Amino acid sequence: MRNLANGLGMAWWARVETRSPDATYWFGPFVRRSTLEAALPAFLADLRSEAPASLESTCLRTSRQEPLTEAPDLLPRPQAPV
Repeated sequence: MRNLANGLGMAWWARVETRSPDATYWFGPFVRRSTLEAALPAFLADLRSEAPASLESTCLRTSRQEPLTEAPDLLPRPQAPV
């Protein structure tokens, strides 16, 4: 059911943005917003344990695929010419 809702763009996701480290985390998908809101505090507590300078979350209805973590440090590095 969650995969269908996600595919249709009807799933609930939390977008969590942190600073220092600069990253965006996606938490979901959930069929109901209330289920997301009930599960979100544990996810946020886990992120807070990493001591970011700031943390902001937004619940939205959308469709997401991988990657579920976006950070400049995770971008592929260009290979040096051989």
